[in-house]
Amino acid sequence: MVLSHGVGGSDESVHSTFASRYVRTSLPRFRMPEQSIPKEAAYQIINDELMLDGNPRLNLASFVTTWMEPECDKLIQASVNKNYVDMDEYPVTTELQNRCVNMIAHLFNAPLGESETAVGVGTVGSSEAIMLAGLAFKRRWQNKMKAAGKPCDKPNIVTGANVQVCWEKFARYFEVELKEVKLRDGYYVMDPQKAVDLVDENTICVAGILGSTLNGEFEDVKLLNDLLTKKNEETGWDTPIHVDAASGGFIAPFLYPELEWDFRLPLVKSINVSGHKYGLVYAGIGWCIWRSKEDLPEELIFHINYLGADQPTFTLNFSKGSSQVIAQYYQLIRLGFEGYRNIMENCQENAMVLKEGLEKTGKFNIVSKDNGVPLVAFSLKDSSRHNEFEISDFLRRFGWIVPAYTMPPDAQHVTVLRVVIREDFSRTLAERLVIDIEKVLHELDTLPARVPSGDLAALAAAEASERQMERQREVISLWKRAVLAKKKTNGVC
Repeated sequence: MVLSHGVGGSDESVHSTFASRYVRTSLPRFRMPEQSIPKEAAYQIINDELMLDGNPRLNLASFVTTWMEPECDKLIQASVNKNYVDMDEYPVTTELQNRCVNMIAHLFNAPLGESETAVGVGTVGSSEAIMLAGLAFKRRWQNKMKAAGKPCDKPNIVTGANVQVCWEKFARYFEVELKEVKLRDGYYVMDPQKAVDLVDENTICVAGILGSTLNGEFEDVKLLNDLLTKKNEETGWDTPIHVDAASGGFIAPFLYPELEWDFRLPLVKSINVSGHKYGLVYAGIGWCIWRSKEDLPEELIFHINYLGADQPTFTLNFSKGSSQVIAQYYQLIRLGFEGYRNIMENCQENAMVLKEGLEKTGKFNIVSKDNGVPLVAFSLKDSSRHNEFEISDFLRRFGWIVPAYTMPPDAQHVTVLRVVIREDFSRTLAERLVIDIEKVLHELDTLPARVPSGDLAALAAAEASERQMERQREVISLWKRAVLAKKKTNGVC
């Protein structure tokens, strides 16, 4: 018989990830470990933690794309090591970006000649795109005011209170006053007339939203253009419009081609759109398109040559990956107009399935509109016993991530739930979600009513008062016992 002898102390004795000392003992959380660990252990440790994340496909809070075709995934993986800013080294990637800009510009009806090149830039998302557009408006306004010999230190921008937080960031970071049109019950987008009323000589632009984050509704950019044109004629100003089409820019051209919101309107000077939303690309790509070269001041464009050749650049950052640009080009040529239209129609149909299912419960008011971004925003008809935040919390037990939130001023007393319908949210999932919402409603009905938030302070005050009275009673009781003991002592003497 042949006996095998293991080598004592060898790290190669057992190749079991979960039995290795790297996984069985904890690593420092906020400091770099002193020693290296095997790649398999590093992978397993991170993968195990990531399992606790939500399922992206069931994250109905997000507008961002969570599924792409395997062929596009391959292209993304093959280009993940390309730095987009190295234009001279990767000229084809640069060419693909330029094609995307021109395709999107034509989609938005930019007034381009047959051989004219569109003016635009790829960004890491609509937030950067809005910053760039805002900077262009601010610089054009400053140049105009300086030429007229007028002060240019108090620019402002007019938006609705329903704008995404990136507009507030732009105003704060670049020192522009933000004038917000307040919302009201039943009207959760910017009122064009109220917006124009806020415009003055220092207004660098008015921002219209094509697809409100709150309820998916398209603002009336056509009416805004007409009202602002009239005011410009009366005052001699030339206040322009920017359209934040982050969500709706890849929806309106396919579902509502007759809707005038884009460069068909003379005052619309720039448009941003998120490629990573209904442009159907993973997170990390946005686009900003200008009407013409005159609308993007030349002094904002930098020219560099230390990467090989003269390269114009207008971005807030420098290095970024090429993958998302390539993925956007893939989607544009793979799907074409027909493919995008089919996907948007399917999303809209699934939104209607969900909406009708919710209406049949008899428990909800639908806050969203049928025309707009394919989503369903809804609120409880009766929130006296339980509220929307409880429904959101209970739905997580089924894996669904459905946000609940309050509306901005002056509709902050309205709370809604919102489900965003993306390409990978099927009719079957819509029907399943309705069933799970009904289960949650039934479970909540069996629970005691929550304490209304307005009564919490009164309840806390009552409890504090009761505790104080109890302490007083204890003190009185102790005092009485002390007095009685004193009397007994005096009697003995």
